[in-house]
Amino acid sequence: MHRRLSSSPLTTIASRHHYHTSQSVKPTKKPNIHEQTTIHKVTRKPWEEVPFLTDLKQTEETEEALSLFHHYQQMGFRHDYPSYSSLIYKLAKSRDFDAVDQILLLVHHRNVRCRESLFIGLIQHYGKANSIDKAVDVFHKMTSFDCVRTIQSLNTLINVLVDSNELEKAKTFVDGAKDMGLRPNSVSFNVLIKGFLEKCDWEGARKVFDEMLEREVQPTVVTYNSLIGFLCRSNDVGEAKSLLEDMMVKRIRPNHVTFALLMKGLCCKGEYNEAKKLMFDMEYRGCKPGLVNYGVLMSDLGKRGKIDEARLLLNEMKKRRIKPDVVIYNILVNHLCSEGRASEAYRTLMEMQMKGCKPNAATYRMMVDGFCRIGDFDSALSILNAMLASRHAPTPATFVCLVDGLVKGGNLDHACFVLEVMGKKNLSFGSGAWEKLVNGLCIKDGGGCCEALSKVIST
Repeated sequence: MHRRLSSSPLTTIASRHHYHTSQSVKPTKKPNIHEQTTIHKVTRKPWEEVPFLTDLKQTEETEEALSLFHHYQQMGFRHDYPSYSSLIYKLAKSRDFDAVDQILLLVHHRNVRCRESLFIGLIQHYGKANSIDKAVDVFHKMTSFDCVRTIQSLNTLINVLVDSNELEKAKTFVDGAKDMGLRPNSVSFNVLIKGFLEKCDWEGARKVFDEMLEREVQPTVVTYNSLIGFLCRSNDVGEAKSLLEDMMVKRIRPNHVTFALLMKGLCCKGEYNEAKKLMFDMEYRGCKPGLVNYGVLMSDLGKRGKIDEARLLLNEMKKRRIKPDVVIYNILVNHLCSEGRASEAYRTLMEMQMKGCKPNAATYRMMVDGFCRIGDFDSALSILNAMLASRHAPTPATFVCLVDGLVKGGNLDHACFVLEVMGKKNLSFGSGAWEKLVNGLCIKDGGGCCEALSKVIST
């Protein structure tokens, strides 16, 4: 059965969707067939459940959501802002932007007052879909929906433009903010600075920073972190340090990230001792060292093969009552495995679990690869089983390495098991890996593993 939303030509959105009464729940309210085109004022108790919204959450397809909307409309339910906004969010998330346009026409026609958050969400969804023109268009149309634009929606648009490599257009919106009755804030400038730095345009970023000061907009720690991070990556730690001093003059307190960026820059220059000294100087500047700071030092030690020193830093963290997280433990596990010390890495894995820190996918992958590297494929298989039980998946390269090792060790049953797991997870790998597996399997196997291999190929 197919019906129109109303007699208005603007309400033909449901004309391309079927009306599925068998899949919808009828509203519990008494139908009201006298639809008006004035601003909707629906009085509802905060705890009262809205049947349309409850049913909408259960829908998966956009056509089903639109049919549900149409069904409630025909039953006399008066859709209000929560109904329209929830439907629009669902349609935008599914990138059915044609339907979004039609619902917005309906909202405009019925004078439903909209909140800014609806348009912020739409701008973000248009940005993710690379529909930049539509993002700009919906920003311009906000006022026609009786919605006041604030700096928040402008900043959202600026961010979308920068992420879409439309930096000059983003700068135009910042420059024209005054004409819209808006004053750019630190977020506006931070986004622009981020954009210029991503293009490795230090001069452009510096000009935005200077403009920020000229307009008497106070820079934030985010502003300085962006600039300091770029300078450290460019091996200009001296200039980065001068920005730290500038922060102190302006009474902008640096955070853990600020010092971590400087420490990483020093480590990259081979100045580990200076980086460590800076970490302990942090407290004198009103910032206690955190996980990220210890992580920088441990990573540098690990890269230089000084894993035992990195472990001492882990013990120091515990003495300072800084609880290590999975990232910290992964630094140790990674470098231990790289040095062929998989058994020690395994003990670290056990330690982190005993301390209540759950391994993540990266932890398991490093452990499997570590055991494969030293030829302990039985232990690697044991880790793989634990990994699968935790609902994590290895990379195709890890699978190939493990299968190859099991085959060479004559453990064909386990090799077949790993191949079956690959097939179930629809994993595939390159031609070089195929040659290695086929040569190993089909020579030693009586047929079982080759059958499992063919299943992987067929996926």
